[in-house]
Amino acid sequence: MKIKATVRRRFLFSWVVLFSACTSNQPSESTAKSESSDAVVKSISEVPIVESRMVYFEGGDFMMGSDKGTPQEYPSHEVHVQAFEIDKYPVTVNEFRHFIEATGYRTDADKFGDSGVFDLNSSSWKLIPKANWEYPFGPNHAKAENNHPVTHVSWNDAVAYASWAGKRLPTEAEWEFAATCGGKSATFFSWGDQLVVNGKYMANVWQGSDFSTQQGEDGYVFTSPVGHYGETSCGMSDMGGNVWNWCSDVYKPYPGGTVGNPLNAELKSIRGGSFFFDQSGEHSYSVTGRSSNTSETSLFNTGFRCAKNID
Repeated sequence: MKIKATVRRRFLFSWVVLFSACTSNQPSESTAKSESSDAVVKSISEVPIVESRMVYFEGGDFMMGSDKGTPQEYPSHEVHVQAFEIDKYPVTVNEFRHFIEATGYRTDADKFGDSGVFDLNSSSWKLIPKANWEYPFGPNHAKAENNHPVTHVSWNDAVAYASWAGKRLPTEAEWEFAATCGGKSATFFSWGDQLVVNGKYMANVWQGSDFSTQQGEDGYVFTSPVGHYGETSCGMSDMGGNVWNWCSDVYKPYPGGTVGNPLNAELKSIRGGSFFFDQSGEHSYSVTGRSSNTSETSLFNTGFRCAKNID
């Protein structure tokens, strides 16, 4: 029996809060400080290719996962990665706008007529009418900032953008390979082992252990400009916090692991954590932290970056 899309999405919000969350629909500014896809209308040959900055990795073998992390990160196992390039930053609002204007594409949020925002006042998910990539809190609030990561994009939307840009979504293995600078870094986070160094936050993260914690200590209540917190030794940025990153993979347990069974082809992997509360705490921002959501779901704290093969 086919479930109505809106009903199915409402069920997802009650489930996904265990893994990742969004933010309140109260602010007048979407980025206040201290407080299956439609076919692309035009062919790729008719629109300009987005050439955002990318970082090259020559590939190789590395140990993926963790034996000390959350159950979904277990066990560590050897993986081989081919040479690839990956976006230095998550795709921005401005970059996504070029895609929309060039193609006439309608996101899943626009097709549903609403998108997921977490209301801190009621501690519950809400489907906000007309919330989308451009108006993350709905049309009665401010537009998203151009240099912030695009949000309210589903996995389907991310795949459509990547295809238009002549790219693709990274695999989980590629994402982790890049986060660990080609498997050479052994730090907990992509930038080191601490969230705060000399009183400075190293990423846009949730401060505290529950929904009651006052936010903005890291400089931003919601999303932050891409690259704001600097880059790793191999040139990557925003590889922890800010927004979850969609990956190409169907979410499944690692070899020898159990989390992710039974296999559901609609569940896609996400990496990196976000600015909002997650039950995994600091593990969600770690280089091995992982979670999932369904391919049609769009939320205020989920974005993506692209990758491409090296011929």
